[in-house]
Amino acid sequence: MMKAQREKIIQRNEAIDIVRKLKAENKRIVFTNGCFDLIHVGHVRLLQEARNRGDCLIVGLNTDASIRRIKGDKRPLLDESQRGRIVAAFESVDYVLFFDEDTPEELIREIKPDVLVKGGDYTMEAVAGRQEVWDAGGEVILYTPVPGRSTSAIIENIVERFS
Repeated sequence: MMKAQREKIIQRNEAIDIVRKLKAENKRIVFTNGCFDLIHVGHVRLLQEARNRGDCLIVGLNTDASIRRIKGDKRPLLDESQRGRIVAAFESVDYVLFFDEDTPEELIREIKPDVLVKGGDYTMEAVAGRQEVWDAGGEVILYTPVPGRSTSAIIENIVERFS
């Protein structure tokens, strides 16, 4: 039976416990992260591809405060409660948790995923937490993004069409 959206949204301490139990069962843990502000086909494909890399997909979501520090005061467009519920609604996603830091590096260090998946708009050198995953014997995968699909591109398109 599929977990309800609210059951998928967990706290850090819960995530650490869940991962510990799953790893004891030899399950492969996959982690990805992002803002996920205005879901688009690139997000959908990334989440599906990430889930295909293991037995459990955990998605780290930037808090609203974190996004404002990174992307400016006009973002996010959807608050963290909405973004969390939307991401949790995906069948490919097992768990969602928020992080308030600018990068998920500390969260990755705590969770110790077997696989870290990031969108291919990143270079390997720019992937936060990559060294922690490699040091633990895991792998880091850059997923090729869907060309022209990004939240920023959607916002620019809306502004251009309606201004």
